[in-house]
Amino acid sequence: MTKTTKSTPAASADGRLLTEDEIRVMNEKDYMNPAQLAFFKARLQQLEKDLLRNAGETTEHLRETVLVPDPADRATIEEEHALELRTRDRERKLLKKVQQSIASIDGGDYGWCEETGEPIGIPRLIARPTATLSLEAQQRRELKQKLYGD
Repeated sequence: MTKTTKSTPAASADGRLLTEDEIRVMNEKDYMNPAQLAFFKARLQQLEKDLLRNAGETTEHLRETVLVPDPADRATIEEEHALELRTRDRERKLLKKVQQSIASIDGGDYGWCEETGEPIGIPRLIARPTATLSLEAQQRRELKQKLYGD
């Protein structure tokens, strides 16, 4: 199987997006065909919308000022806000990866390992649609980080 540049993604022959089960049973030679690319692009675009919606909700939630006289209650509210901000920071980083993945679909590079150029694999992409490394390459990278640090 070799990496090829694909044209604009399309849905299945009857115009609908494929399901996870349909993608999982496809032949290896069909890897990153237009229907699969359309499936992953739709999934990534939905994830992007969800992340942006959550960010908006957080902004609104943090604008709500509640004045409480009890220091313990105030500390609890501040801790909840700090936790929410940490969560949104992680989501902001994920949003960047989602947008990069959508761009790689448009560029014809989605689904291929950045290090080796081999297929990342459908099961891995279903589990983690923003994956840029094959499982083996990711394991090597994590082992290097564990042994040598960042």
